[in-house]
This record gives sequence, structure tokens and C-alpha cells, in this order.
Amino acid sequence: MDHLLYIAMSGAKENMNALGVRANNLANANTTGFKADLEQARSMQAFGDGLPSRVFAMTEMPSQNFDAGELKITENELDVAIQGDGWFAVQDADGNEAYTRAGNLKISADGMLQTASGLAVLSDGGDPIQLPVPLAKIDIAADGGIQALAQGAPATAMAEVGRIKLVKPENADVVKGNDGLFRRKDGEVAEADATVSLLSGALEGSNVNAVGEMTYMISLQRQYELQVKMMKTAEDMDRQHNQILRII
Repeated sequence: MDHLLYIAMSGAKENMNALGVRANNLANANTTGFKADLEQARSMQAFGDGLPSRVFAMTEMPSQNFDAGELKITENELDVAIQGDGWFAVQDADGNEAYTRAGNLKISADGMLQTASGLAVLSDGGDPIQLPVPLAKIDIAADGGIQALAQGAPATAMAEVGRIKLVKPENADVVKGNDGLFRRKDGEVAEADATVSLLSGALEGSNVNAVGEMTYMISLQRQYELQVKMMKTAEDMDRQHNQILRII
């Protein structure tokens, strides 16, 4: 009975973990540039002093769904979307370089170009992009070049003030952190890639399929209920076994 109980218990636990992954995806169905997390379960042998006669279920998060989300036209001059593969380079909370697809940018009071969450957007040189403020106009080109016009200056004074660092590492070489940002697995900084192209006045939506996530969550919930029933069956079998022993 302990075999059945252990397998059912570990299966139920990992079903709950998988539900957590899918629930997080569903919660970010409207998050700009969000990439859905993937999960999978596999059996693992439990090694100890004897032979590995026990197995347990383990849910893994092998990667993310790197498919592009739907493009939404906003006509906002600070909204940019990456066309095809590629990432924006930003500075994370620890001051290190990280990557995101969220292009809903803003300008801080002191002129720093930031993501919506307040992270500094990096230039080709790896430094935060500083803009002259106040601005009358800003234009972000397809190659990441930023042209700005200072308030009160003539229209002919439009000049390039920086260039967003755009990178394109292989999907297999990046990993997602707990902060939702991506980084190279080897800890190195990705080189700027001139082939990455931006679309100004648009945003990339989340690539989460809300209906698909809901359907999968229902399936996981049913699996969890089945695991609980198996644990109840193991308990009943153990009770019956004890009754037989008492009779003997």
C-alpha cells in the first residue's frame, strides 16, 4: 500500500505545482510581452540504502513559449514592439543586463528612458539611455535609434540622442528569472544585433492562450482529484489489511 500512497501523494503535489504555473500564465494573459511558462511531469526513482523501488512524480519547468504575441497598434510614440525574434536590453534591479519584450516605455522626471515597471532601457554601449527633458517630440526608429526634439527648439533641431540595445540570443541560451526578465544562461552579456527590427506605435501582447490555459487547468484539477481518490483507496486497503491480520 505504501507504493500506491507515495505515488499518489507525490503526483497530487506536483499537480498542484503545475496548476500554479498555469494560473500564473492565466494571470498574465494581458501583460505586455509576457511569455507563457511551460511545465511537464516525469517519474523519478527514489534512491536510498536499498534498491530504488519507489518512484515519485516531479514537475519541471523546461522552458517558455517563445511565440510572438499579438501586435496591438497604439500610435503612442513611446510604444515599440519587436518584429520577429529579439529582445530589449534593460537594467535589472541589481544593475545587471537583462532582456524583455515589453516595449511600453516611459520617460522619468530626470529624462531616463524606462520600461513601464521602471527599469532603465540600455543603449548599445550598455549604459542607461538619458534623454534631454522636457521633450516636444520623440521618435524611435526601426533600428532602435532615438531622435528627440527639445521643448521650444525648432523642428529642424530633431537629433539622435541614443540607440536602444537590441539583442537576439538563441532561445535555448536564455532563461527566465523570478522577476520575469530573461538572461543568458552562461551569465554573459548578449551582443547588440542589427537585424532586430522595431515597430513604433505598437505593443506586443502576451502570448498566453487564455482558453487553452483554462482547459489545461481543468484537466490538471481532475488529475489531482484522481490522485486524492487513489490515496483514499490506499487508506481503505490498509485498513482492510489490518482487519484481516487481527482475524488471523
